[in-house]
Amino acid sequence: MQKIKSVRTKLFLTLVVTLVVIIVSLIILNSVVLGSFYSYSKKQDLLKVYNTINNYYNSEETNVDLELELEKISIRNNFDILIKNDTYIIYSSDKNFSSRINNKNLPIEPMNRDDVIYSKDGVVIHRSFDNKNGLNYIILSSTLDNGNTLDIRVPIASIEESVRISNKFLCIIGAFTIIISGIIVSVISRKFTKPISELNAIAKNISKLDFSHKYRITDTDDEINELGKSINTMSDTMETVIKQLKDSNIELEKDIEEKSKIDEMRKQFISDVSHELKTPIALIQGYAEGLIENVNTDDENRKFYAEVILDESNKMDILVKQLLELMKLEYGKREFNNAKFNIIELEKEVIRKSKVMLEEKKAKVEFKEENPIYVYADTFYIEQIVTNYLTNAIKHVKQVNGCKRIIVENIIKQSEGKVRINIYNTGETISEENLNRIWNRFYKIDESRNRNDGGTGIGLSLVKAIMNNYKNKFGAQNKEDGVEFYFELDLDKEEKE
Repeated sequence: MQKIKSVRTKLFLTLVVTLVVIIVSLIILNSVVLGSFYSYSKKQDLLKVYNTINNYYNSEETNVDLELELEKISIRNNFDILIKNDTYIIYSSDKNFSSRINNKNLPIEPMNRDDVIYSKDGVVIHRSFDNKNGLNYIILSSTLDNGNTLDIRVPIASIEESVRISNKFLCIIGAFTIIISGIIVSVISRKFTKPISELNAIAKNISKLDFSHKYRITDTDDEINELGKSINTMSDTMETVIKQLKDSNIELEKDIEEKSKIDEMRKQFISDVSHELKTPIALIQGYAEGLIENVNTDDENRKFYAEVILDESNKMDILVKQLLELMKLEYGKREFNNAKFNIIELEKEVIRKSKVMLEEKKAKVEFKEENPIYVYADTFYIEQIVTNYLTNAIKHVKQVNGCKRIIVENIIKQSEGKVRINIYNTGETISEENLNRIWNRFYKIDESRNRNDGGTGIGLSLVKAIMNNYKNKFGAQNKEDGVEFYFELDLDKEEKE
């Protein structure tokens, strides 16, 4: 059997059951008690009439029409009154009553002790049944103070009909009451259940962590309104707490991510250092052992051994420093000191420092000194990029058409607010496969040549890390008879305007 969930239905059924119980109780009470109450009431009326009649006969007033007063009492109370003495009837409101008593058709005495209602001071009130007409009566029998006999009777058959009519009337009233109460309860319950349903919907939304719905507070100061205020307060509090928890969770995730990055950076650094330092350490170890064992006794060879050890030590120092710098750049641990500077002057300075390398390679740099181009970036890191590009260009430049050419070019992209720096060298092109790989750390197209030239294999990785921090474009592309490396920088605000 399906359980009743609606508050309105429960309220209606509770009211119906309550009314039915009350009506049934009234019917039972009416059936059981009304007869007794009626008998008690009639007993009191009979005693009152007895006292009134007795007082009339004891009264010294002569102007009272006793027969008229007795008639009034009889009609008003629906009583049959009979007053007589030993010889004749003094007063009778019903001749049949007097004749039946004289003929003994209506027994005056009670048939058994249970029929006696009242018996005191010579006054006896009892129930009696008339066999002739089939009616029940209550009869008072007594002797007045003047010695006359007084008999008063009242029919009680009507009380049973009254109980039946009363019970029928209660059923009709009960039915109408249930219908009317049902309508009233339906209207009233709607008023009460509507805010409860609204509160229930809000509570369900809160359980789904949806705090957008609030209970509309009314002017009434009742329990439902107070509950609505409490739910609104709870919703606001939970929203605040959950927001704080989310913020804390985000911070915790950031901390965990940061820790993971640091751990990853540490592992990567150890791995890179371990991998790259094996060769120089082996060289240093070998030459150091040669010095200890005096493999070469002449001063020139010993000096050569010492220079190799010093050179490899310097390379290790540079490698470790570059690795540390790369790690900081890749994991966002390096802050940039951005400022306005002239990129043309920076390029001229890098070319000047590379003069010795250019002369050794017998390469020519074509650089058009233009008007100043002001960019906004960190001078130190941009100089590293330009130096790296130019150094690579010098190392890999080859003669084409009788000339080794290196071209440094600046192209302003005003619409994008950028300047593109291109460094081109004549020579062999790079395969498409390697054009993407050259940006990976320690990736060397020619291992032997890179070591002879003193490269560490992480120069382009530094370029990639720096440009990723600036979120600017960079790359390399094959050109006719050579390769061009490029990167972009943000123009200074004044330059953009």
